[in-house]
Amino acid sequence: MKKRVTNLILAAGWAGVMLIVIPVMCFAGAWTQEKGASYHQFTLNCYYADRYFDDDGHDQTMADQGEFRDIHVSYYGEYGLGERLTVLTSLSFKYLKFEDNTVESDSYGVSDIDLGLKYKLVDSPLGIVSVQGLVKIPEAYDEDDAVPLGNGQYDLECRLLYGKSLYPFIPGYMNLEAGYRWRADFPADEFRYLAEFGVNVTSKIYGRMKLDGICSMGNSDTLDAAGNNPSVTPEFDLGKLDLAVGYKVTESCLVEVGFRPEIYGQNTSKGNNASVSVAFKR
Repeated sequence: MKKRVTNLILAAGWAGVMLIVIPVMCFAGAWTQEKGASYHQFTLNCYYADRYFDDDGHDQTMADQGEFRDIHVSYYGEYGLGERLTVLTSLSFKYLKFEDNTVESDSYGVSDIDLGLKYKLVDSPLGIVSVQGLVKIPEAYDEDDAVPLGNGQYDLECRLLYGKSLYPFIPGYMNLEAGYRWRADFPADEFRYLAEFGVNVTSKIYGRMKLDGICSMGNSDTLDAAGNNPSVTPEFDLGKLDLAVGYKVTESCLVEVGFRPEIYGQNTSKGNNASVSVAFKR
């Protein structure tokens, strides 16, 4: 519990730094789509880890010189059902590989599928407040694979989102999120939080920083990992720092490169993500 409190304090510290360090273009977050409008993002992501956070949050080398790779293509989409209501979905096609001195195994396929609804509660000069509900569907893969694509259980999540344009003070925005995820079967429930800050550097180039965190509620029935996937454990904490730079091809289309190191956690792999994304709004 002390370690989790420390992680939350560290998260708050990173969020504070984010709001003062970087002097965008926001299509998602707390913002909903206009009726009939849509947002689409396609991402190629490469993840590599040869270290892990132990039960005390210490950075350790994986046993037997273990290495884990996750290469996937993902889609995230939103569609405006009304002026305040947006439906959203995300899914990924993954190739996973784990190897160490004793075993080498891999798997591929569609991982968990997310379906959700986002409703805008408040739209005022003080900012936008939305609420989001989401279900995670694990029906596209077999959780008994040597390197499983997920835990194989359903999740339900409720999230509160706040977004604020920073114009005319600076050409940017901020977005804050907090949510609770109920997990079926043996994994622990999770408190999820996010702090994001973006800014237009020029009329075409923008930058973004995001802290994306998970804090386990500590109510798992087991601590055993799923197969040879060290990033899929039933009870873990994790904080990721998402850094991105993008180029606006048009006012409704952008390309983006990102780097996302995992900076703190417990009982999960510690690695880095590199990504390239294309997004557009219709």
